[in-house]
Amino acid sequence: MNHKVMTGIENLKANPPDYLKGKRLGLLANPASVDKKLTHTLDILNQLFPGQLKALFSPQHGFYAEKQDNMIESDHGVESRLNIPVFSLYSETRIPTPGMLYHIDTMIIDIQDVGTRVYTFIYTISHCMEMAAKLNKTIVILDRPNPIGGLTIEGNILEPDCASFVGRFPIPMRHGMTVGEISQFFNRQFDLGCDLKIIPMEGWKRSMYWQDTDLAWLPPSPNLPTPGSCMVYPGQVIFEGTNISEGRGTTLPFEQFGAPFLDTKTIGQIASEKIKGAFLRPVNFEPTSGKWQHKTCRGFHIHITSRKDFKPYMTSLLLMQLILKFHPEAFEFKPPPYEYEYKRLPIDLILGSRDIRKKITEMKNPGVLETLWQDKLNKFKTDSEKYYLYD
Repeated sequence: MNHKVMTGIENLKANPPDYLKGKRLGLLANPASVDKKLTHTLDILNQLFPGQLKALFSPQHGFYAEKQDNMIESDHGVESRLNIPVFSLYSETRIPTPGMLYHIDTMIIDIQDVGTRVYTFIYTISHCMEMAAKLNKTIVILDRPNPIGGLTIEGNILEPDCASFVGRFPIPMRHGMTVGEISQFFNRQFDLGCDLKIIPMEGWKRSMYWQDTDLAWLPPSPNLPTPGSCMVYPGQVIFEGTNISEGRGTTLPFEQFGAPFLDTKTIGQIASEKIKGAFLRPVNFEPTSGKWQHKTCRGFHIHITSRKDFKPYMTSLLLMQLILKFHPEAFEFKPPPYEYEYKRLPIDLILGSRDIRKKITEMKNPGVLETLWQDKLNKFKTDSEKYYLYD
């Protein structure tokens, strides 16, 4: 049953706020920034506030989301119809400069997040909030659903020595907040001091997954083509820190994973006894780009059978440990660089902890690990609930 959800941009369109009138506006957006009729937020703002848009800003993958992978920068440019600058916040800088914000009074942000710590959009927003605070600018966030729901939180809290552009603040792998909520959380919990306004959604409930809304899914980045890819992503993203293909360069990124050396029979048998809410179907695939390009990989396609029971992070930790156990010679953790970090191991940045990598390698039971981080996770839940905008 699909429920009618009105996103922040729809809400703004229905009730354009007075505080935007006469202001010089900037917009941070990408192709997923659309209304119900798939009209881009850029066009809506230009219609509502003619002549007020003075600059555009783009996150990782570019304003048109054409860039595929990590550390592939997008250039600054000019939006041809309005003849205004497009500043890339995934370029020689990931922090907006005073020169970029000089053009505007208020930055409107309409970005579809995916509910996972290891995704750069929320940190781009946090840098915008910090710089806006320094320069007395306002940030307005048009809220959107968390595609993997607002009830389940999962995973360890990031440790400060593993902070990076894929994990700037101590939050768990699956945070259970909308982009508006987590921006409020960052702003107040970490004293960013930004004049922040949220234009909320209507009709969204925390129990909803993307499939429960009546909204069309547009990939916020090239390798999250479906709501299903978002569901597995909080776990499968850990394979980015290894020599296991996370399915990039195939039609099922993150939903399938593997390597030429994988013993799918043994791993499949053990994993299927322990994994709840998903079925691992053995597959062969050949990536057209990325790891193991043009080589046949043996692996699995994760089919989620119960969204409620499926724990993406714990599932992938278990799978990584089984691959380590049965392929100690062939399996490798990837060396740096990763997301502009040239010394620390990518896997530690992704897991948000050196300790978890060590314990997984020492074959400690992932279920036991989960009990170790539960207290901190409960504290995060209590802290983050203060910023919830929806029941």
